[in-house]
Amino acid sequence: MLFALGEPVAFVALVGAFLLGLLVRAFAIRITARTLRLSERRDPVTPQLREDVDPFGAVAAAVGGMGWGKTISVDEVPRYHGRGRAAAVFASGPVACIVVAQVLFLAYVLLFPDNLLSVLNMSDVLRGFTLPLGEQVLLCLAVGLLAFGLLALIPIPPLDGFGILWSALKRPGNGAQQMRLWLEEKNLGVLILLICCFFPLSYPFLLMILDVLGVLFLRLWGGPVPL
Repeated sequence: MLFALGEPVAFVALVGAFLLGLLVRAFAIRITARTLRLSERRDPVTPQLREDVDPFGAVAAAVGGMGWGKTISVDEVPRYHGRGRAAAVFASGPVACIVVAQVLFLAYVLLFPDNLLSVLNMSDVLRGFTLPLGEQVLLCLAVGLLAFGLLALIPIPPLDGFGILWSALKRPGNGAQQMRLWLEEKNLGVLILLICCFFPLSYPFLLMILDVLGVLFLRLWGGPVPL
């Protein structure tokens, strides 16, 4: 997001997208866990921003363009009702963010049919692309929320994608346990993600990954290619 400081409106909208992603993710995960009877009914379902923010995820959002929410350990989601239900809890947050982002994209293309989605990349928007005020705010919210959801699906701790991968394993063996030890408990996964946020300085790996993951969404919503 710091790349977008040259466009103050875009910067504020991207911060808002990150906060919205945290809230949507937390609400979706808690509702799904309760619906699938994997949490206690007395547990709150409303998001609590202080508990849903991951400090490293906030740093990643500031430096790399987008971050993640508080880690949910695979030990916190029971598997006694089946691996599918456990995986659904981890997937619900990212999927909810991606779905809400599509609603914002729909509003964007209806309000601004002559848009540049056919040529823009995610990184262009996350760096603060110059547009008229209303168009810039709506596009930053849509792209920011999409980036939050897509990033969360990558299968590496502390992201939700690792929970999906782990839940899919019938009986995690010694190799999987060792991988989890290093990536989750020794925070190697966080270190890898932070390195991707910082390097290369001109175009961090995290932005490259988001461009690859998000290009299809932008092209599907894209308007006519400008001459």
